[in-house]
Amino acid sequence: MTKLPAISDPDITTVEEQERRLRRAKKAALASFLGGALEYYDFFVYATAASLVFSRIFFPSGDPTVATIASFATFGVAYVARPFGAIFFGHLGDRIGRKNTLVMTLVLMGAATFLIGLLPDFRTVGYLAPILLVVLRLLQGLSAGAETAGASALTMEESPIGRRGFFPSFAMSGISAGIVLASLVFLPVAAMSEADRLSWGWRIPFWSSLLVLVVAYLVRRSLEEPEVFEEKAEHHDLVKLPFMDMLKTHPAQFFQVALMSFETVTNTFMQSFGLAYAVSVGIPAQTMLFVSILGNVIAIGTQPLFAFLSDKFGRRPIFISGVLGSTALIFVYFWAISTANIPLIFVVSTLITAGTYSMSNAIYPAWFSELFNVRVRYSGMAIGLQVGILCAGFTPLLGTALVGGVAANWGPAAWIVAGSTVLAVIGAMWARETHKTPIHELGNPVHGSK
Repeated sequence: MTKLPAISDPDITTVEEQERRLRRAKKAALASFLGGALEYYDFFVYATAASLVFSRIFFPSGDPTVATIASFATFGVAYVARPFGAIFFGHLGDRIGRKNTLVMTLVLMGAATFLIGLLPDFRTVGYLAPILLVVLRLLQGLSAGAETAGASALTMEESPIGRRGFFPSFAMSGISAGIVLASLVFLPVAAMSEADRLSWGWRIPFWSSLLVLVVAYLVRRSLEEPEVFEEKAEHHDLVKLPFMDMLKTHPAQFFQVALMSFETVTNTFMQSFGLAYAVSVGIPAQTMLFVSILGNVIAIGTQPLFAFLSDKFGRRPIFISGVLGSTALIFVYFWAISTANIPLIFVVSTLITAGTYSMSNAIYPAWFSELFNVRVRYSGMAIGLQVGILCAGFTPLLGTALVGGVAANWGPAAWIVAGSTVLAVIGAMWARETHKTPIHELGNPVHGSK
């Protein structure tokens, strides 16, 4: 076999081995893309429905602001469940393997989403309707709590050094694709008559998730376990309680990831609160859905690009540049909505979604995974990530309460996002740079673990 003259990754020493690793990395990236598309199609179909429909059909009539807050509260309960999903599925992922655990999270999300589409409304069963909605939303949260972390860990472990940022970023591109699909499927729903939309039209997006589920399931079932994990399993070098071991061996990394995960507040706020706020000032829902579609379509391509740059120049500079850019632009975004300046909304939203937010969002699948040793990687990333995401889930509720239905009072919403990004920058400044660290040395004491 022919030796490669200059291979930076000591694990890849031959042309054949390099080609094999690239095939596995590409397959893992595809599975991550499809899994992310399904998970966040389901997740953001709910966010869109919570903004436009659920306050009208699952809660008693009354003050529309109160009903919207209640609707966003059901959106937020999934974020309460996410840390529990991260602990449970993170434990399984570090004990029995990444692949089978990711199949479980995929099926759980798909089933819960389909069942939401079958729920009776408040007029039919009274308070049982929001109770059932909360239960199924909790199941969605359990699944989402481990999906991105597991897909990111698996893909990063399958990727050769020098491309460990690029391949995991396709999980984020899948999320953007899922948001695009969720927005597209709601366009005809938003165009329906109000009576049709509230009676049966809103259910179609939830039932449609079965199509994505079948494709994603077939691809994910064909994956193999990453070799770096199999080596630990074969040598009986796995830990019995990954969560507890992670807290003992990687406390700094856990808090670094927790702080950096606050970068997700930007997207959550824009996708949920931003839509409801825009509708409240008279901007058509269809317009805001097109705004979301444009930004996320472009982000499908820009996120791998930014991840590629992080393989060249490091995780930290790209991540921090993106976070700070989002902080500045979010004030312009909400001002544009408050003045119903449609062209400016399109421009600024796209600059954030496909630009600054994509810069930070594309980096974290690799960077967060790289901070942990293989034995606790799934648990460490999943649980740390959920700290910021848990807070993100309730920011639309907080923003709605603080803005109080006053179009000109957008300042509190922007400052919530800005405060969250400051925490993300602190975490990024604290965390180690990992883009050149060999896979078997990630999380070892010399590279930052105790």
